[in-house]
Amino acid sequence: MDYDTLLYDLTDKVATVTLNRPDVLNGLTTQMRAELLHAVKKAETEARVLVLTGAGRGFCAGQDLGDAAKVANIDLEGTLRDEYEPMLHAIFDCRIPTIAAVNGMAAGAGANLALAADVVIAAESASFLQAFSRIGLIPDAGGTYWLPRQVGMARAMGAALFAEPVSAMKAAEWGMIWEAIPDSSFKAVVQTRAQHLANGPTEGYRLIKKAMRASIDHTLSEQLETEAHLQGQAGRTSDFKEGVMAFLEKRKAQFEGR
Repeated sequence: MDYDTLLYDLTDKVATVTLNRPDVLNGLTTQMRAELLHAVKKAETEARVLVLTGAGRGFCAGQDLGDAAKVANIDLEGTLRDEYEPMLHAIFDCRIPTIAAVNGMAAGAGANLALAADVVIAAESASFLQAFSRIGLIPDAGGTYWLPRQVGMARAMGAALFAEPVSAMKAAEWGMIWEAIPDSSFKAVVQTRAQHLANGPTEGYRLIKKAMRASIDHTLSEQLETEAHLQGQAGRTSDFKEGVMAFLEKRKAQFEGR
C-alpha cells in the first residue's frame, strides 16, 4: 500500500509511523485509519519495535470534523466499530513493543490513540485532552477503558467531564504516560528508547505485555498460574539462553528477538 496520510520508515529494526496531515494537526479520517491499520500490521512483520508519532506541531487532533454538515450525519457507532476498533486492536495487540512519541497536542481520539501504545513518551510542550464532552460526546477510541486503569476513576472522570488539557508533566505524574521529555532532547530520547527495545528480547517483551494485561482481571492465584505458564514459554526462547550466557560470560547480550 502507498500511504497518502502517513510516513513509514524502517531503520535499524525500528518502524516509525508518522501521522502526516500537519495542516489539520493530523486529524483522523477514514483513509488515515485504514492506512494506519495497514502500517501497524506491516511493522509487526518486519520490525522489532513500532514508534507512532505526528508530523508538525501536533500529535493528533482526533477525528477530523471537516465539514460540519457531514459530521452531523456521521454514523458514529458504525465508524467506531468498523474503523476505530480494528486500528486500536492492531496497536494494542501488536506483537512487538509500541511507543507513542507524542510531539504535541493529543486531543480526543488522538489522545486515546496514543494511550493504546505500550509506552507513551511525550515532549514537555505536549498535552492530552479528552475533548469529547465539549461537543456532547463520551470519550471513545478506548478512552473509557485506558484512563480509569491508568490514572484512577477520580482523575479519569474529571478529565472527561471538564475536558481540560492535561500537560505532559502532569500526565507523567498521574501515571497516564511513561515520561515527559524536554522538547530539545525529545527526538533523541525517543530514538534511544526505541533502539533499546529493538535490540531486546522481542518474544520476552510480548509475554510481558500479555502477563501485565492479564493481571487486571485476575485473582492472585490466577495471575500466579499465568506467570508460571508464560515464564515457561519465555524460558524456551533463544533469547533466554543468550541472556544467561551473556550474564555468565560478563558481556552484553546479543538478542535475536526469538
